[in-house]
Amino acid sequence: MEQSIHISNIDNSPAICFETGLDPRAFARTKMSQSLTEIGYVVNADGTHEKWRPSGVNETNNLMRVWGPAFQGQRLDLILNDTDSNAALKALVFWMRAKMFLGDTRSVLNPSAAFINPNGSVFFAPEHLSNRCLYLEGIELDRYNCPDLIGMSITAFCAGVMLYQIFTGSHPYPSREIYQDMREGIFLPVHLAAPELDSKLAGLIQSALMLPVDKNPQNKSGIEILSGLLELLMNKGNTLIEVSSERREQIEKEKKFYRFKQNTFIKTKRFALNNKYLLMGIAAGVFFALFVTITTAQGIARRPTTGGLTAEKVVAKYYEAFSNLDHQFMQACIQGASKVDINAATGLFAIVKTRQAYEMTNAPTVIPAQTWRENGGELPSENAFGVTDLTIQHIGGSKENRLIIYRAEYMLWSPDEKFPRNRSDILTLRPDRRENWRIIEIIRTER
Repeated sequence: MEQSIHISNIDNSPAICFETGLDPRAFARTKMSQSLTEIGYVVNADGTHEKWRPSGVNETNNLMRVWGPAFQGQRLDLILNDTDSNAALKALVFWMRAKMFLGDTRSVLNPSAAFINPNGSVFFAPEHLSNRCLYLEGIELDRYNCPDLIGMSITAFCAGVMLYQIFTGSHPYPSREIYQDMREGIFLPVHLAAPELDSKLAGLIQSALMLPVDKNPQNKSGIEILSGLLELLMNKGNTLIEVSSERREQIEKEKKFYRFKQNTFIKTKRFALNNKYLLMGIAAGVFFALFVTITTAQGIARRPTTGGLTAEKVVAKYYEAFSNLDHQFMQACIQGASKVDINAATGLFAIVKTRQAYEMTNAPTVIPAQTWRENGGELPSENAFGVTDLTIQHIGGSKENRLIIYRAEYMLWSPDEKFPRNRSDILTLRPDRRENWRIIEIIRTER
C-alpha cells in the first residue's frame, strides 16, 4: 500500500503529496479544500523556521491529492521502524530539537507526519490534513500522544514513547485501553524493559511517560525532560551499559513479579469499578499519595535551589546562569516571572550540543561574554554570548517586608548580532515557602 503522505513528482518536480482518498465530489462535500489554508512548518538545523503551505490539488486515479513544496527527507515513523537504532536516535534528536525551537507553536506530533532531513532540518505537516490521510493509511493517530497533556509536556511524552520503542523494540502501551494505560502509568518500567540502558537516560524516559500521571508541579517539566534527553543523547556511546548474566536473571524475575502485580492491580481495579467505587478511590488515593511523596522527595533533592542566597545574589546569579546557559538554575530563580530568558537559553543550549555532536568534541562552542572579555577577547564575537556591564541597584522593598525590588542594567551580547542589546530590568523578589528568594516579576526595557 502506498503511503498516504509521501514525496512524489508534480509536473516533473518533487513535491510532498497528501492522498485524501476522496473522489472530487466527496472532496467538495467534506470541504477538504479548506485544508489548502492550513499551514505546516519547516524547522531548519540552525533553529530558524518557516511556514509551509499547500500549493494546490490535483486528481490521480479519480482521487484527490493535495500537494505542496518539496522537502527532502524521510518519514520519521519509517526511520523508527528501521533496524538501525543509531539512525532512529539521530532522527529523533533532530525531531526533539525542532520541537524545542518551535516552543509553544502548535505543530503535528504524529511521527508519521514528520519528515527528517539528514542535515537536521525537520518538516511538520499540516495537522488536520495529515491526520485525514494517515487515518486512511491505517495509522493510529494518537498512539504516541496523550490527550490530557499540553505544551512541551505532550512533546516530552511523545519523545518518551518513541525512545521506549527504540530501546525496547516494543510500544509501552500495547493494549486496546491505551488512553487508560497512559493516564494510569500502566507500562513495563524502563529499567526492566531495557536493563542495559544508562540509568539517567532510563530515568528521563520514565519521567516522560509518567507526565500524564504525575500532576505535581515540583517534578520535572516537559522542557526539563527534553533538555536532559538532548544532553544525554548527544554524548554518543554513553547510552548503553553491560549487564551481567546474573543481573539479567534477576531482572527476569522482577519482570514476572511486576507483571503479576500489574495484572492483579488491573483486575482488582476493574472489579472495583464494577462494584465498589469508594474502594477504588481509597486504593488509588493511597497509591498515588505514596508515589507522589517518594518522587517529590527525590526530585526536590536533585533540583538546584536559591537556598542560602540573598535577594541581590539571586539576581546576580540569575544573569550569570543566563550567560552560562544554565537553564535549570534559572528555573530555580523564577517563581511566576516570565520565562523568555529560560526559553532563549534552552534554545541556544540545544544548538551548542548539536554543534558539539557534529564536531565530535566536548569543547565549549559558546563562551560567556564576560569571560571572553576578561580573557582579552574583543566583543562582539561569534563565540561569545551573555551579559556584561551588569549593575544591580536596590530601588524598593526590604527583607522585613518580604518583598525587594531591584533594577538591573546590562548589555546582552549574542553570537549572531554585531551590537549588544542594552537592557534595563525591574526585578521583584519574594521568599518562597522555604524562605528562598525567588523572582516573581521581570519588567524589561530594551533599547
